[in-house]
Amino acid sequence: MSEADQPQDPTDRFPQPEFPQQDQKHPGRTAPMDPPPDHGEDSYKGSGLLSDRRTVVTGGDSGIGRAVALAYAREGADVLFTHLSSEEDEAGDTCRLVEDAGRRAVAVPCDIRDEEQCRALVERAVSEFGQIDILVNNAAYQMSQPDGITAISTEQFDRVVRTNLYGMFWLCKMALPHIPAGGSIINTTSVQAYKPSPHLLDYAMTKGAIVTFTQGLAQMLAPGGIRVNAVAPGPVWTPLIPATLPDTKEFGKQSPLGRAAQPAEMAPCYVFLASPSASYITGEVMNATGGIPLP
Repeated sequence: MSEADQPQDPTDRFPQPEFPQQDQKHPGRTAPMDPPPDHGEDSYKGSGLLSDRRTVVTGGDSGIGRAVALAYAREGADVLFTHLSSEEDEAGDTCRLVEDAGRRAVAVPCDIRDEEQCRALVERAVSEFGQIDILVNNAAYQMSQPDGITAISTEQFDRVVRTNLYGMFWLCKMALPHIPAGGSIINTTSVQAYKPSPHLLDYAMTKGAIVTFTQGLAQMLAPGGIRVNAVAPGPVWTPLIPATLPDTKEFGKQSPLGRAAQPAEMAPCYVFLASPSASYITGEVMNATGGIPLP
């Protein structure tokens, strides 16, 4: 057994706070982050769980989305993923990781707040792959407002809701005719759905809605053999954090494990839920919160 395969204490497996204070403009960049996020570049090992699957991942240029794209590729899947037009360099890094695993990578600039861009995304996926075996709705937007609801503008509220809910709704609706029995939809919710932070009120609201949407859609699609599940991460060290939170020094310290997760620690949840091993699991939320208790 290699050193990497040995049991590891989860409290000190990855960097612990306190982190250097860092601030970025939204949507944030991976390269300036200190410590750098771990997407599984040197650790994730595939075992053919998703051989020849055709997958779509929103927000795959960085963070959890990049980790999922990497893991899916190393499990044998081709990956089409979205990114904002300003994130072409980040998308290029994800493409290289997928292609280094021997799989196809298709990067598509797409703002999922726009219905027609969502439609074009699904059409592109079908054109590239013929069908969609796995749809991962991961892209999201948040912006901390320490002064609470009085500081949340209608513009911000609209952006949060359209990114986190409208995009997911449209993509599920449009992709459904192209997902065969045995296919899977996986949505990204959050610990915020259950334990909302006041400064992330609008974001937390959407994440609660994603839980309900996942559970309802799962019941609707079960007779057709399509499973729908969600992952609820706790604090995860991604570019969204220095781009949207005012204080990064102690980010993640509140979890019982005493640190934030790395994106690489989220990816196995998405692999499992998409794999045949989860064939009897639908309508569930897999919590990956570092020990923060959820209902």
